[in-house]
Amino acid sequence: MSPLAPQPTRRVAVLGGARVPFARSDGPYATASNQEMLTAALDGLVERHGLQGPGAVGEFVAGAVLKHSRDFNLARETVLGSTLDPRTPAYDIQQACGTGLQAVIAAANKIALGQIESAVAGGADTASDAPLGVNDRLRRILLEARRAKSTGARLKALGKIRPGHLAPDIPRNAEPRTGLSMGEHAAVTARAWGISREEQDVLAAASHQRLAAAYERGLFQDLVIPFRGLARDQNLRPGSTPEKLAALKPVFGLDAPGPTMTAGNSTPLTDGAATVLLASEEWAEARGVEPLAYLTAYETAAVDFVGGDVAGGEDGLLMAPAYAVPRMLERAGLGIGDFDLVEIHEAFASQVLATLAAWEKRGLAPVDRARLNVAGSSLATGHPFAATGARIVATLATLLAEREGPGRGLISVCAAGGQGVTAILERT
Repeated sequence: MSPLAPQPTRRVAVLGGARVPFARSDGPYATASNQEMLTAALDGLVERHGLQGPGAVGEFVAGAVLKHSRDFNLARETVLGSTLDPRTPAYDIQQACGTGLQAVIAAANKIALGQIESAVAGGADTASDAPLGVNDRLRRILLEARRAKSTGARLKALGKIRPGHLAPDIPRNAEPRTGLSMGEHAAVTARAWGISREEQDVLAAASHQRLAAAYERGLFQDLVIPFRGLARDQNLRPGSTPEKLAALKPVFGLDAPGPTMTAGNSTPLTDGAATVLLASEEWAEARGVEPLAYLTAYETAAVDFVGGDVAGGEDGLLMAPAYAVPRMLERAGLGIGDFDLVEIHEAFASQVLATLAAWEKRGLAPVDRARLNVAGSSLATGHPFAATGARIVATLATLLAEREGPGRGLISVCAAGGQGVTAILERT
């Protein structure tokens, strides 16, 4: 075979995952850095899967959305602070809320092409330890002072500093192109698709109830690593009901009549980290490890949430999966009915419901709600931006393995910037 000829790709197995319990921001992890949380998750994976030896893992890829300048080499520094072989190459990746799933895809591609035999992918984010920038006016003055050629010129520049310049630049949960928060964008989409408050509260309550049931039956026994006094996700409310959620006041979409989005049917700011172990079938077989599932397809998409059909709901900020999933299913020759489980990241209950409606509008069959987020999702677990994709992959693979037979699962993750990342897991 010519060295330039296309090489056959290999199946990529999901072998396991490990994450720390997710915590509400400014809570138990308030002083934990991205690196500390990601290291804890990685160490848990290493311990549970015996990855301590030299060269045990071919590569580590991970990322974070809210990063300090010190996190410029987060993945590599995490490896160096962990029990993984320090010779393991590592690199960062970032695609907003799709970061964790894109990290999985990046690692899987190298395994599929035979470039590496195994990899760990994941992500971490802390809303508690978000970086505070220097006031931009102060930054410009300090740069001017640094460029000064004499002491006099430097003092003259520094003399321009005023008390108002000392106010830090606080991170904002807003899209740079629109100035609207993700919640405000979601509220526009909810109105466009006619998503009711009752529907949202029912979905949110189910997320909590299903996550609680999953913990009770031991689903997360091999997936969640106790950290800083937490053994379960802190945001979990087992007693959540639609009636209790109905008592909460709306917090998004207050500029229009009939706002429906509350703190209860929206994901809270969260701290946490998650990892996933991926490998070739040969690597798994050589170590006597049975794959939980296989990653068989993935697709990304983006929408024009600035100039597109935003008011009509088609190009809402979080609607890219409405385009990515139909494309992926057409390429794979599959329909919604071919999936035993469907995992949609719950940034907001309204966004999940709008995505389901959009899939149907594009010709896909309705999703059986009994198959949707069967172990709860982000409304209950919380959503550390870059960690969510890895959490979902590990959870879905475990759910498929739990079925003790062939099965197929769909993953849909929306992301800031009008993007979406989707994938298919299969167990044969």
